[in-house]
Amino acid sequence: MRIGSSIALIAIGAILAFALAPGIIPFLDQVLVGYILIGVGIIGLIISIAMSNRTRRTVVERRGDPHTVVERRPEV
Repeated sequence: MRIGSSIALIAIGAILAFALAPGIIPFLDQVLVGYILIGVGIIGLIISIAMSNRTRRTVVERRGDPHTVVERRPEV
């Protein structure tokens, strides 16, 4: 789940929970479904942000001989 889909779930959940009158969808507690979608969206947003910050960067340096490559990976 990416950031955009998490925000979409939060928006759809907020519409179901707060904007629609209760009872429009028969046999379904739309307020509860809205709260569930908001919760799932928030959890997905937190995970997406955490995963995007975990990317490791690699620095590649070329020294002297064009066929020699020195690769450094910074410690996290």
